[in-house]
Amino acid sequence: MIQLMLMILSGVICLVSADLRTACLVLGVCMPLMFLTTAWFRYRRERYLEEMTMNLMHLQDGIGLPGLKRCREGQLAILESELYKLVSLISRESSNANKEKEYLAGMLSDISHQIKTPLSSITIMAELLRSGEMDEEKREEFIDKIDSQVRRITWLIRNLLTLSQLDADMLKLKREEVSVRGLLNDACQPFEIMAEMKEIELIQTAPGDMKVWCDRHWTREAVSNIIKNCLEHTPSGGRVRILAAQNNFSTTITVEDNGEGIPREQLPHIFERFYKGTGASKDSVGIGLAMSKQIVLRQNGNISVRSEPGKGTCFHIKLYSDVEI
Repeated sequence: MIQLMLMILSGVICLVSADLRTACLVLGVCMPLMFLTTAWFRYRRERYLEEMTMNLMHLQDGIGLPGLKRCREGQLAILESELYKLVSLISRESSNANKEKEYLAGMLSDISHQIKTPLSSITIMAELLRSGEMDEEKREEFIDKIDSQVRRITWLIRNLLTLSQLDADMLKLKREEVSVRGLLNDACQPFEIMAEMKEIELIQTAPGDMKVWCDRHWTREAVSNIIKNCLEHTPSGGRVRILAAQNNFSTTITVEDNGEGIPREQLPHIFERFYKGTGASKDSVGIGLAMSKQIVLRQNGNISVRSEPGKGTCFHIKLYSDVEI
């Protein structure tokens, strides 16, 4: 733009000037200015491109992308802005990919650790059975233990697959109208013998006409995991209550016990997969509550917990009325 203005100015001066010497003098001054201006703009453009190239090299080397400079104009500034947006997006995607790789590596390590112990037990007992140097009673005991470990591995793999499907948004939940009382009956049924053996009172309260829109199978699974957790952490003679309440906005299922409670510093972590608190049983793998949370969240709900050591724990599952799965 400046070059064009200088050229026009010099032309006008040449035309209007009657004095040839004056015109030549003006041209003699304008031409070097035009040359210097052209050289200056070429230098700035090259520096501009060099700076953008260095920024990209820094990003490639993991140094990071510097902040976008302000008050620049022209096509190069537009190019820089768009390039900055693109590179920032690529940087974020790369960071997310690295986090996913770290998460996957950690998860595979946890899975390997959880499966390795029962597999080792199975291998040892199978070798002892193969030796044939044991009585029939011991043989039956080992067979029962192998069967138990196989069922444990099967359960673990099934739940890990469910968690991975939830994470990948591949588990399709269906929306259906479900009786809350029927749902709670189904969730409690597998633990009636366990509660009876531990002399724990298992109480369930829900109005017979209460309905909720959810996936019956997976919501029952979520509630069952929480009931199981409460039973495991409640001593003999204790109580586990399952209550249901409803209003125009949501249905709330409460599972509370009067057991040992959870220390305050552990509460933020109990829904993390493979997390086991200080009071966890030796057979716990720490995925039940994580799966419950994912199932509830996928149904436009939420799950919360409050607890006090020595007094008990209370879980709240809230499913909102306008659920969209």
